[in-house]
Amino acid sequence: MATEPPPLPPIPPADVPEVAALDKHHCPGCGAEAHWNAAKQALVCPYCGTISPATLARDGSLVQEHDLALALRAIPDASRGWEKDRTSVQCQSCKAISLFDAARVAQRCEFCGSASVVPYTKTRNVIYPESLLPFTITEAQVRESIRQWYASRWFAPNRLKKAALTDRVGGVYLPYWTFDAQVHARWRAEAGHYYYETRTVTRNGRTETVQERRVRWVPAAGELSRVFDDTLVSATQGLHPALLRKIEPFPTKDLRPYDRGYVSGWVVEQYQLDLVGAAERSRAEMDAQVREACARDVPGDTYRNLEVAATYTDQTFKHTLLPVWLLHYDYGRRSFQVVVNGVTGAIAGEQPYSWIKIFFAVLALILVALVLFTLSD
Repeated sequence: MATEPPPLPPIPPADVPEVAALDKHHCPGCGAEAHWNAAKQALVCPYCGTISPATLARDGSLVQEHDLALALRAIPDASRGWEKDRTSVQCQSCKAISLFDAARVAQRCEFCGSASVVPYTKTRNVIYPESLLPFTITEAQVRESIRQWYASRWFAPNRLKKAALTDRVGGVYLPYWTFDAQVHARWRAEAGHYYYETRTVTRNGRTETVQERRVRWVPAAGELSRVFDDTLVSATQGLHPALLRKIEPFPTKDLRPYDRGYVSGWVVEQYQLDLVGAAERSRAEMDAQVREACARDVPGDTYRNLEVAATYTDQTFKHTLLPVWLLHYDYGRRSFQVVVNGVTGAIAGEQPYSWIKIFFAVLALILVALVLFTLSD
């Protein structure tokens, strides 16, 4: 009788920097817990302003990659304490799950502004983050960027600047997965080469000579190798994916080992897309890029019947936290988001449109086209 193979062991605890994740950083002046300050790039007491002498983990070489195949078979046990002294709530509107310091009382969702937030109890094991990028863009810089962004919205209603108050700007650490892989692909296709034939045709009683394009199809094949490094997959529920893509990439080469000091005083979202789902999304993205690369290698002017066989090796992953500044505002009956990359300062947002402005802009273009047409006669 056949027996099932024994399960693979979990990732060993030696891979986990537990001490740094559990440390608290108290203010040497008043004893309160110090918070990470993006402007000073240090831990600063939010009450007395004292800069803490505590040294946070900064050596990016300590950030480890985990074997993806092993992890998918043996997801690590619970969070090993990274959520200690933090409270979880879930927004009933956008379903985002946020973690924040236990002393803070959540009044509204950081992502959509809804007041419908309820305590959340996790129902599954959590892979906790082992790396992050700390905030380097300050709130003052974000407010200035948002002010300039408002000013550049030509087709937005004039009342937008007054209606979209910036007093809701907040910083959030978003959950991300990163994936690495080496890919070797073989492809085959039919390569099309254009050539032209001369034909004589009769049009409107006149005989003309025209060149007609033809395609000569020939078989083609080849292979290529590609390395994917830190392919990002967002695991957030609270932000719109299209906005996040506009403020990516993040400088993941500068990732630091997770240290509780960096997230002290900040909201952290728990991942909503688990490792299995993120791995599938990452593979689909890699497959698409490999196929595009193979298509570019097909000789000739066009191609058809492209077939690609790809082999993936050295697949690894990380779970990390990346910083984003978020503004949500209401205009009329709709809610909008503006997001800012907490490291690079890249900004993207949603806006309402003034149909009156659009109407007059289109009308002006029509008038210009009519004038140019009249002058050309």
